[in-house]
Amino acid sequence: MTKSKITRETAKKLDRTDELSIYKSEFYTKDSTYYMDGNSLGLLSKRAERTLMTSLEDWKTYGIDGWTEGKQPWFYMSEQIGEMTAPLIGAKAHEVINTGSITANLHQLLASFYKPDGKRTKIIADELNFPSDIYALKSQIDLHGLQPSAHLIQVESQDGYTLSEDNIIAQMDEEVALLLLPSVLYRSGQLLDIEKITKAAHDQGIIVGFDLAHSIGALPHHLNDWDVDFAVWCTYKYLNSGPGGVGGLYVHEKHLGKKPGLAGWFSSKKEKQFDMEHELTPAETAGAYQMGTPHILSSAPLLGSLEIFHEAGIKSIREKSLALTRMMMNLIHQELPDYGFQLANPLEDERRGGHICLLHPEAASICKALKEENVIPDFRSPNVIRLAPIALYISFEDVYDVTLILKGIMENEKHKRFKNERGIIA
Repeated sequence: MTKSKITRETAKKLDRTDELSIYKSEFYTKDSTYYMDGNSLGLLSKRAERTLMTSLEDWKTYGIDGWTEGKQPWFYMSEQIGEMTAPLIGAKAHEVINTGSITANLHQLLASFYKPDGKRTKIIADELNFPSDIYALKSQIDLHGLQPSAHLIQVESQDGYTLSEDNIIAQMDEEVALLLLPSVLYRSGQLLDIEKITKAAHDQGIIVGFDLAHSIGALPHHLNDWDVDFAVWCTYKYLNSGPGGVGGLYVHEKHLGKKPGLAGWFSSKKEKQFDMEHELTPAETAGAYQMGTPHILSSAPLLGSLEIFHEAGIKSIREKSLALTRMMMNLIHQELPDYGFQLANPLEDERRGGHICLLHPEAASICKALKEENVIPDFRSPNVIRLAPIALYISFEDVYDVTLILKGIMENEKHKRFKNERGIIA
C-alpha cells in the first residue's frame, strides 16, 4: 500500500490527466450519485440509446423488411455484434456470436463439448462460481445419466474467496472431460491465469471453457492465442447493453464447421436458412451455436455501446480500472483501518479484475446506509460489499468521495439504523 497520503487534490490531478474522462458524459449518470454497481448492471449510454431507437424506428418504418433493409439490418446484427466484440476477447470475428443468455449459451456449449466417454466423464469447476453455472453443469451431467456428486469436481478455496491455479491443475487427470471456470470470481474479483490453466488442461486432453461475465469489457483477453476452446458471457455488466441484454459466446476456430449440440433455425448457414430444409446445414462460424430468432431490441444497444469500447480501447480501460481500484484500496487502508474492514480481492494488479471486495460483518446494513448516501454498492451474502469503479463513467474524485462517505457512515454509526440482512434482490 502507498505511504504518501491521498488527498482530494491527488484525485483531481489524476482526473485532469485521464484520457477516458471524456466518456463520462456519454452515460446517463445522476448528479451527486456514485454508481459503483456496474459489475452487476452497467449504465445506459447515449449511443446505446440511439442504436436501440434506430432498431425501433426500423421496425416502425420497414416492418418485416427491417430484417434486410433497415438502417441496422436485423438478419446480420448478431454477426455484426460478434465482430465488434471479438477484439475485446482476443478472438477472430468468425469465432464470436451475439446470442442467447449466459446460461442458455452455457447449456448449448456443454451439449456440444461435454461428451463423456469411457472413464473420461468428469467436469472440473469450483466452489466459488456463480450458482447458475453450477446448475447448468449438474443438469448436463444428469442428462448423460451420471451423478453430479460423482462426476462434478468443485475445486475448494483455501480462504473462501480465492482459488489457487495449482490446486485446479492438481485435479486434472485422464478422468476429466471438461473444465469450466470463471475468468474473474464474482465475489472476490480474483482474475485467474487463463493461459496457464488452459495449457495444463490441454496437456491432459481436457476441453476448456471460461465464463467471462466479470471480465469482458473490463480487461483484455487473448482467447484464440491461449487456445481456449469456448467461452460465454453476459453483456449487461461492463458492456452496458441493458437489463437482460443478449449474451455472447466464443468457439475456437479449430472447432468450427461442426453441428452444434443444440440445433435451431438460426444455427443454419445464412444462405441456406430460408430453403426451409429439414436437414440442418450449420453455419461454418460461431453462428452455428445460435438457436432461436435473435432478440433484436435487446441486442441493438450493443451496437452503440461497443462503439465506445473501440474508441477508448480495452487496454486503456484496463489501465484506468486498475488505477481506480488501486487508489480505492489505498484509501481504504488510509481512511478505514479502525472499522473492521478487510479486503478480500487480490492486491496484485495481474490477479485483480474490475471490482473491490470489501468484507465486514455488517455488510448488509452498511450497503443500505451507502444507498441512503447516494452511493450504489452491491451486497453479496453473507459479508461482502462489492464496489466497482467503472473506467468509462467513474472518476478518481468519485472514488475519493465514496471512501469518505463510507468513513462518515462508520464514524457516525449510520448503518446501525438498518437491519443487517439482504433485501429480496441483493
